[in-house]
Amino acid sequence: MPNEAIVSATNVTRVFGEGDASVKALDDVSLEFPEGRFTAIMGPSGSGKSTLMHLLAGLDRPTVGGVEIDGVALNDLDDGKLTEVRRDKVGFIFQFFNLLPVLTAEENIVLPLSLAGRKPHRKRFDELVEAVGLSDRVSHRPAELSGGQQQRVAVARALLSEPAVVFADEPTGNLDSKSSEEILALLRTAVDDYGQSVVMVTHDANAAATADRVVVLVDGRIVRDEPATSPEQVLDLMKQPA
Repeated sequence: MPNEAIVSATNVTRVFGEGDASVKALDDVSLEFPEGRFTAIMGPSGSGKSTLMHLLAGLDRPTVGGVEIDGVALNDLDDGKLTEVRRDKVGFIFQFFNLLPVLTAEENIVLPLSLAGRKPHRKRFDELVEAVGLSDRVSHRPAELSGGQQQRVAVARALLSEPAVVFADEPTGNLDSKSSEEILALLRTAVDDYGQSVVMVTHDANAAATADRVVVLVDGRIVRDEPATSPEQVLDLMKQPA
């Protein structure tokens, strides 16, 4: 029995601008993302992949169509309720880490829970910090950490609240190859060992090959949706005509 969809988009279209100046960034896209799976979204610049992720994560609203996260229809929510859903059900990992420089690693990791008035589960925090290799760095501020270590902080922050889904936007785009491999291995472990659901936007075939599945967008439409097997296979998917 296939895993249930933790996130879904149904007939989603996103248009920016009006009249002759309008641009259709997404064109009637329908997708389901199964629970406990790792999906990579790829495509050339301007293909709509970041727009799709922003819609799936509730950071933007579709012009037409609907999005659900963990059974909650985002179209039905006002901005306040949408913020609550993002806080309670979504973890985010960004290319440039998005850490607050005045806070320690520990304070950055627990920040989303602190803002929600919740205390972290200490055992979960300790396990995560150990899993991401930061046990001896929790009192350090971002400026005292390498890029790879800062992204580990971001991964731990995204996973701490046990979200329904983690969205990763080019999570290795600002890292060297060794740090990239380590971050991808952490995401893979989160899926395999913790049952986490991960949706990652990337331009990197090696990163996409870490996922279970690759979705390729071109001009706002899905042109490929296949299991990921190797970087070579992912590159072939990108090269095939739409």
